[in-house]
Amino acid sequence: MSFETLGLSPAVLQAVKDSGYENATDVQAQAIPAALANKDLMVSSRTGSGKTAAFILPALEKILAARGDNTKRREKGVIYGPRVLVLAPTRELAMQVAKAAQTYGRHIPGLKVATVLGGMPYPLQIRQLTGPLDILIATPGRLLDHLASGKCVLSNVEMLVLDEADRMLDMGFIDDINVVTSHTPDTKQTVMFSATFAGHVGRLAQQLLKEPQRIEVASHTETHENIEQRLHWADNPHHKDQLLESILAAPELDQAVVFTSTQRDADWLAERLAEIGHAVAPLHGAMPQGKRNRVLMGLRRGDLKVLVATDVAARGIDVPTISHVINYGLPMKAEDYVHRIGRTGRAGRQGLAITLGLREDVSMIRRIQQFTTQTIPVSQIAGLEPKSQEPRIFPPRPAGQGFDRGDRGHFGGGRPGFGNKSFRRDEGGYGGGRPHHGGGKPFGQGPDRGLAPRGEDRGFQGRDERGFQPRQDRGFAPRGEGQGFVPRGEPRGFQPREDRGFQNRDGFQPREFQPRDDRGFQPRGDRPFHGGGKPSFGGDRPSFGGDRRGPGGPRKGGFGR
Repeated sequence: MSFETLGLSPAVLQAVKDSGYENATDVQAQAIPAALANKDLMVSSRTGSGKTAAFILPALEKILAARGDNTKRREKGVIYGPRVLVLAPTRELAMQVAKAAQTYGRHIPGLKVATVLGGMPYPLQIRQLTGPLDILIATPGRLLDHLASGKCVLSNVEMLVLDEADRMLDMGFIDDINVVTSHTPDTKQTVMFSATFAGHVGRLAQQLLKEPQRIEVASHTETHENIEQRLHWADNPHHKDQLLESILAAPELDQAVVFTSTQRDADWLAERLAEIGHAVAPLHGAMPQGKRNRVLMGLRRGDLKVLVATDVAARGIDVPTISHVINYGLPMKAEDYVHRIGRTGRAGRQGLAITLGLREDVSMIRRIQQFTTQTIPVSQIAGLEPKSQEPRIFPPRPAGQGFDRGDRGHFGGGRPGFGNKSFRRDEGGYGGGRPHHGGGKPFGQGPDRGLAPRGEDRGFQGRDERGFQPRQDRGFAPRGEGQGFVPRGEPRGFQPREDRGFQNRDGFQPREFQPRDDRGFQPRGDRPFHGGGKPSFGGDRPSFGGDRRGPGGPRKGGFGR
């Protein structure tokens, strides 16, 4: 569909043509008319589908409409804040959105676009927030700082855009988003872009959006026609390094993004590749924002051929000349794999996504294939073939073959078995409904060992069929005389203690109790009582402190001394 049929103003349409675009993508063709109609949107589209223009172009139209409306004109010197607020999960993605806003708004006189990002100086951001402002692109954390200090005003926001909403919630920004939206008016238009609206993302959309229109252009299961995927198995880390060097030395490589799992790996790998002559630089979240900007600028200018990055850059790099994406370290989540390979094959170009896997990466590769419902083809490089056997990744189990009561073995009723199927007597088993434990030979198979198969007369039957007799029919036969349990009679009965008597040990005579007034307080022996020991409490009872005498002679001190 041509952009001229979407109802855009001449200034915006001219900027789109100057950028080299004539026809709108699927997500733009569906989202732009609905956004111009002031509807709340829930949009799902894969990376590289042009979703940034799908909300920036309607936002610019809203700004132009407000300038022509005398009731929405702003007085000079009064802080109104932005008309359009865009929240993005990462600084790279926010900068990409800001660049798109400036590109498509180049023919709008006096357009003011500001960015509020972490890692940038506060004074510059405060000057942007207090001046005239049309579009504000921010990350949630830094925006909260300005809201808390009172420097940011969001009471005049007319359009709120949540870009990569699922990523923001994965990063723990759910509370920050709720605080930010609480400072915006209820009459605003809200647009959410997310890879999925299941789970907590769907609940957030239900909370923020009013009668939203659902637009789903592509899902994570869609085949990337212009991206070729390959999987190279490596025997060990040294073999994986050799594969990486061979891929980077290929003449068809223009620019490549090599993804690692950690920031430390990114720094180490970039340093190692620089030593062997590659124009390379790392990019990760621990770097200052100024240095990250210089790295991305060098990548766009072509000064860098290889970028070693973590997943923080997976959703913010839009460089059309990237021809290769290499997964040196696998992502932590299967969803990030889709965003990684989306860095190549952009704007209709062809791309190549290569994954370097070790044997311990089998489970993650299996999850990626289950998530995308696609199998990554295995490839080899001549001279660097793996010497060990290729790991086998089983395809996803079809529906209905899980561990449930409907298709597994059971013991006569509904209890699940432990084998691949129920091992019944008519299938060569031993007893009705008994399961075959495991996948090898059944128990007792063979003519000369094990259990013989049960006959029909020994098969499992219900209680009523095998003749269960109630206990009263069998009777309870008491044991014979002189054996077993015999009730106690009168001669063996319990004798009261006074009858059998209580004998004192060693002639001990019990003392009769005397009141404290009569026996008084007696110090120990013939020695006077002093503060170091504990007194004796009457009679010949031993003392528990002071100088206590015992079988081993005198003991100095009391317990714990």
